[in-house]
Amino acid sequence: MSLTPDATAKTSDVSIDDVHKHLPIRMTSEVVRGFGRGSSDLGIPTANLCRESGFFSTSFDALPCGIYWGFARIGDSDKANECDDDADTTNKVYKAAISIGYNPYYGNEQKTVEPHLIAPPSDERRHKSSCGETVLRDFYDEPIRLSVVGYLRPELPFEGLEKLIEAIKKDIVDSERLGGETNDALAGTERSWVKSSDPVKLM
Repeated sequence: MSLTPDATAKTSDVSIDDVHKHLPIRMTSEVVRGFGRGSSDLGIPTANLCRESGFFSTSFDALPCGIYWGFARIGDSDKANECDDDADTTNKVYKAAISIGYNPYYGNEQKTVEPHLIAPPSDERRHKSSCGETVLRDFYDEPIRLSVVGYLRPELPFEGLEKLIEAIKKDIVDSERLGGETNDALAGTERSWVKSSDPVKLM
């Protein structure tokens, strides 16, 4: 199936050079309710970050739009662990596929940061959703730590929901693979930061 975007829709004009000068991007915030489309329309739930209560190493308005991979943790304890098959998601470090921007398929007016936390392959929740992706639990009002480590692709206004879902599923596969590379020093550093209680250093 083709992933050709809808040429009539508006996308964010962000250069690759501009994206990479910001990375990695560290964030702490709390999870707020979004539009509910991740779960209801896509079967790919996300933990939406609150702009007002958050701390961002790059100012929120300057966050470059696009699709990224990185690491996320729910909870504010310093007793974080690498994600395993334990049903308790609090203080586990998860690989994440992350959307930053305006969701051009839906034409949002406000920028959002939306990580999808990816359970390990052997976790029964890893393929629990309607399209075979991770479903954990609701995280509303809980603290979240997020590191945006690498860039995957620009936001694209796909021609139909099936093409959008196909693209996001590929983003999840790529995020799992890149987040699992043991020889990536930057990934190791950012995973350790997410696991820690260190503050965000504002730029």
